[in-house]
Parts: sequence; C-alpha cells; structure tokens
Amino acid sequence: MEQAVSPENWAHALEAVIRNQGAPGPDGMTVQQLTKHLAVHGEAIRRRLLAGRYQPGAAKRRDIPKPDGGKRPLSIPNVQERFVGQLLLGVLQPRFEPTFREHSYGFRPGRSAQQAVRAARAYAKEGYTWVVDLDITQFFDRVNHDLLMSQLGKTVRDKRVLRVVGAFLRAGVILPEGVRVRSKEGTPQGGPLSPLLANIYLDALDRELEKRGLRYVRYADDCNIYVRSAAAAQRVLAGLTQWITRHLRLEVNPTKSGTGRTWERKFLGFVILATLLIGIAPKSLARFEGRTRQLWDARQALTSVQLREQWRDYLRGWWAYYRLAEDRVALAAREPWIRRHIRKCFWTRWHNAAGRTAALQRLGLPADRARQAAYCSRGAWSMAKHPALHQALTNQRLRQHQLLMPSDLARLDELVANRRMRKTARPVVWEPRRA
Repeated sequence: MEQAVSPENWAHALEAVIRNQGAPGPDGMTVQQLTKHLAVHGEAIRRRLLAGRYQPGAAKRRDIPKPDGGKRPLSIPNVQERFVGQLLLGVLQPRFEPTFREHSYGFRPGRSAQQAVRAARAYAKEGYTWVVDLDITQFFDRVNHDLLMSQLGKTVRDKRVLRVVGAFLRAGVILPEGVRVRSKEGTPQGGPLSPLLANIYLDALDRELEKRGLRYVRYADDCNIYVRSAAAAQRVLAGLTQWITRHLRLEVNPTKSGTGRTWERKFLGFVILATLLIGIAPKSLARFEGRTRQLWDARQALTSVQLREQWRDYLRGWWAYYRLAEDRVALAAREPWIRRHIRKCFWTRWHNAAGRTAALQRLGLPADRARQAAYCSRGAWSMAKHPALHQALTNQRLRQHQLLMPSDLARLDELVANRRMRKTARPVVWEPRRA
C-alpha cells in the first residue's frame, strides 16, 4: 500500500484518470474537478488507504445496448473511486502481468485484439481449423468473490490492499431509479481494476487449457480453442463446460457457445476463412451497415460539413480496428451502397425541386438536365442511383470532398507503408478470385 500511495504512482494515477475522462459518478464530480479535490482531501484519502480503511462509494448503473441485442450493465464509479482504483492498478498489474499466460491477450499492456486474431489464424494454418467457441454467461456479473480474493491472496500479502479491493467488489451500484444494490458477486464493468481482476480470475482457465495441451486464444471472457476434428471439438466443449462450472462457478452459455469451422464462428469481430485469410465477420459488417444508415440519415440537424466529419471520425475509428482484414471482398462490395446512401442524404437535404435544380446546376449539370432530374417523381433511394446524380456527385468528387470509403483509407495505409520502406507478406483481397 505504501507503493500504491507513493508520489510517483499518485501522479501516474491522476494522469491516467484525466486522460481517460469519463462521465461523473453518483456524486457528480467531474474529471476536471479531481485535481482540486485531491489538493484538499488527498492526505485524508492517503491515510485511509494506509490504514486499510478506505470505503469506496457505490457506482452509477447504466445499461448500454449490446450489438447482438440485449443490454450490458455498465458501472460508472465516482471520479475519486476511479483514482483510487488506478492507484491499486499501478502496483497490482506489474505483479500479476508476468504470471499471465502467453495466449491471454485482453486488457494487457502491449497486447491487442488484432494480435489475438493473428494467433488464431496461425493455429488454422497448422491445420487446427475446428474451433470451440466458449461464451460464459454474464461473466463480469457472476465472478465469485471468494475465489477471486483467494487468487489475489496467493500473490498479494498486504492485508490492507486485499481489504480495499474487497470493498470495491462489495460497493454495489445505484440503479437509475435511485435504489442502491449491494454486490454479492461480480466485478463491475467500468472501474479501472475490473479488467485486471477478470484476467486474474480466468488465469486458472488458461492454466487448465495448457495442462490439457490445447491450443487456445483468450481475450478477456472470449475464449476459442482450436482442434483438428469435429469429434475433438465436441469432446473439449463438454469437458470444459463441466470444469468451468465446478472450478470457476460460472456457466457456459449453451445458446452462444458451440463448435464449428473457423469460418463458421466469429472471433472478436473477425473470421478465419477457408482460404486462411482473415475476414470481417458478417455480423460486424451488418453493424457497420446499420451505423452507416444512421450517419447518413438526412433528418439530422447537422450541416454538410458536420455530416462529413462525423462520418470520417467513425470510419477512421472503425478502420483502425478492421484494417487487419485481408479478405476485403465483402467490404468492397458495400462501397457503392455507401455512396448511394450519401447521395440519397444530399438529395433529401436539397428539399424540393427548386433546391435540387440549383444544387445540380452548381455541381455542373446543364440546366435542362438538372430540371428534368429535380422534377422526377422517384423516391430518394431510387434517385440516389439516377444517372444525373451520379454525374453530379461522382465518386471522384465525393473523394475530393473527403467523403472517404474504406478503400481510400487502405490506399493511405499502403502509401504510409511504402514511405516507411516496409513490405508486407500478407495478401489483401479486394475482388473475388476468378476460377
């Protein structure tokens, strides 16, 4: 605990909380107010931590929609609790990180989901193309406190640290209607300690998989095991389901878990195709389509520049994750559909025949052709494919105005790679291969 409250770790924790930002907790304090708050109350917080008597307040509970339906409970701790959690993280993570297994990738320094997907593809290349896809039911809400504290106690000998971590686990949440609920199990999602505690809890699963000689990749509670046959996959799934229930006191979700080929089961938004290339999972592409429709909905109270900027921000963030995909055929096939949504949006925002005539003329169409298109009785989606609109809003013009497509960002990646004299061995497929 002395190391946790040392001046160096104190400064690092404060910097981390400010950098991560986040919404206020139940007490309403913002991240911007934390520095002044610690200047007044920091010494009292330090004394309570050194005595092992620090009692965190309850977090604010918010349910956020999950991509596949349902809701995920999110806890928003007070800013002070985030700071104290960050203090403990600063001393606990360096102790546990070296003990974690090689094939655990989630929430670890220097590791990423993309690395996990590459490791999965490496197994497929070795011939392990059958996958056991484990989904643990409500993992973060079902973590057993006694088992977790027992795991912590094997490495952490300072009783004060254990008491404070236990207090965080039991602090509970305040529901939207104002009711406070104590936590008897689970590690709340949203606090700085939660990812580390999840890895500590599931480290036993990693060791069991290695003990059985299985090839696996785990990212937090997403775990895939790779075997050579369907029979082996079924046998492993049945055995691990029993082991997880007995030793971790968790349940494997029978509806979401299963076995199949790597191209039949998604992993972290990707699939390993039969060609052994990394592709984007169909569900990920479906979510991309849904977000595209939202961003190019003409009914938003935004200027054209704001529409463009929010699209560029989303696309760049999306591409930063999915640029790992090597087979981009399905993505390339959607680019005409994306441009059609953009054209539809602008057509709708030109409001009426007079506005559309003027806009088309500004974009270079002859007056008679512009009027003919503007007075057409087709709907906006149909007009988005009209030759006049394609002539006015060509692909090149959209690109000039920074209305980018995924392929534009891919070309930028290639330019940067060439500029840095880096060569890549992975194939990138944008078009279907001919027979």
